[in-house]
Amino acid sequence: MRRIALFIGALALALVYAAFFEVRQTQQALILRFGEPAGLVTAPGLHVKWPWIESVVYIDNRILDLESPQQEVLASDNQRLEVEAFVRYRIADALRFYQTVGTVAGAGNQLASVLNSTVRRVLGDADQTRIVRDQRLELTAKIREQVDTEAKKFGLTVVDARIRRVDLPRQISEKVFDRMRTERAREAAEYRAFGQQEAAQINASAQRDATVIVAEARQKAETLRGDGDAERAKIFADAFGQDVDFFAFYRSMQSYETALKAGGARFVLSPQADFFRFFNSASGKTQNK
Repeated sequence: MRRIALFIGALALALVYAAFFEVRQTQQALILRFGEPAGLVTAPGLHVKWPWIESVVYIDNRILDLESPQQEVLASDNQRLEVEAFVRYRIADALRFYQTVGTVAGAGNQLASVLNSTVRRVLGDADQTRIVRDQRLELTAKIREQVDTEAKKFGLTVVDARIRRVDLPRQISEKVFDRMRTERAREAAEYRAFGQQEAAQINASAQRDATVIVAEARQKAETLRGDGDAERAKIFADAFGQDVDFFAFYRSMQSYETALKAGGARFVLSPQADFFRFFNSASGKTQNK
């Protein structure tokens, strides 16, 4: 009896375990009865199914990412471009998703093929300028719309699809870079030559102006010096006319100061010479022997 009770208890536990299943917030559950779809559970929580008759397939309910590998696209102007794109999607129709692709990996394979072909088709109808600069947003919207249309066949809906990067192939990029560097070097040389020419003109003008200013200053200085000398001579003449003796004494003192400086030239004069008249007489007259 005890063994029967244990068996019944174990069977009941197994029945309870098989009858209940949990759905998380990031999931939706597709119920299969003998392998055929029997219902869809989207509400999170604990749910009941027929044990051993029904099974549950969990399907991701989150937004999923798909990165497209780099591919080479030929634009309408025959310009080769390296393009990277990505798409974000979610599973909108769980039953169609299960019946067409079955798993997220299968959906990724199908969607990657759709994305790559759509990118080549849309960008192949546009030239490089439109793709890179002028109509990138419009082309991206067109890609997203076409990918979403194809994704609905697999129970998917596209949330976002964008071109991540558009570049020239490496060999072409290097050639373009070299050409741009040559052009920039040429422009730099032109600017440098123009700057040197402007500098030479400015220096020449400055030197010419400096020469004129110095000449005018020297002319003005000579004029002022001449006026000063004339004024000085006039002052001396006026002083000589007012007091001849004092003027003679003043000029002799200036001569003594100039001639008798330490370290000056040597000269021999008689003590009775007129040069020393103020040393020999208080009146400034030469004394006769």
